Amino acid sequence: MFSSLFAWLWHQPYILLSLTALFWAGNAIVGRAIAGEFPPMALSQLRWLIAFVIVLPFAWRHVRRDWPVIRRSMGTLMVLGLTGLAAFNGLQYAALNYTTALNSVLLQPVMPLLIAACVFALYRDRLSVAQIAGIAVSLVGVVIIVSGGDLSTLTGLSLNIGDVMLLVAFVVYAFYSALLKKRPAIHWLSLLAVTFAWGAVLLLPAFALEWASGARPALTLPSVLALAYVSLFPSLFAFICFNRGVELIGPNRTGPFFHLVPLFGTIMAIVFLGETLTVFHLAGAALIFGGIVLASRKSKERGKNRVAPPAAGS
Repeated sequence: MFSSLFAWLWHQPYILLSLTALFWAGNAIVGRAIAGEFPPMALSQLRWLIAFVIVLPFAWRHVRRDWPVIRRSMGTLMVLGLTGLAAFNGLQYAALNYTTALNSVLLQPVMPLLIAACVFALYRDRLSVAQIAGIAVSLVGVVIIVSGGDLSTLTGLSLNIGDVMLLVAFVVYAFYSALLKKRPAIHWLSLLAVTFAWGAVLLLPAFALEWASGARPALTLPSVLALAYVSLFPSLFAFICFNRGVELIGPNRTGPFFHLVPLFGTIMAIVFLGETLTVFHLAGAALIFGGIVLASRKSKERGKNRVAPPAAGS
């Protein structure tokens, strides 16, 4: 039963990308909650190390089979590990020590635009009219949710060092998303194992500097549970879903799903923190979903945004 459900889910890009947004929304909340207890580089380092240890037993036979391709493509895989894992998450967790939750949510909607810019820079792929319209519609929904319908909330915001770090992190992740179009033709478990390994290795220098400065994680029950969460859901499960989603529909059409992150974050705040559901939440949610449906429509140039499929047997 589980295998048949997984086989069905493996071909449902919109569900996979929605799950990715859900896991990442939880990551932002958890990362902010333990910002004072877990140094950012230690959290990033341990996150990818644990995710690698979990996935390796399942990926080992595929890695062995794919090794000739992995060896030839090691440069690309290293860049994927650097951008999508090491640099992005290190910057993100560091930024959560300085920026507000509202600012971090407001910055999320720039991701589709950054992904589109990176895709155009690398491949000269342009957004369709439907994609541009969908991004705009869902962006309006995000603004309505985070402002509560009061635009004066937005005018009072100001950028700080944490916001700048988040923007840099989003640019880095946009490059990772675009570069997935050039992923080598290897099994998806091989891709996870190798990029997780690179993410952990490339974070070692930053982790060592942080440790040398005297920063130490407080190993309390909440911080250990938070580490377990970020190692499984925003790391292992989210990257499985996101990589597969990009493979199925391409990076440009996945961009609007980043707008679900603040929506899911709002829902979590209502469920877990007792915040109040308002008409603005409902209106914003409707616009976000409408924009995603519009932006995710297939291009007339069939297959233009898809990633080249891996070799047979992967």
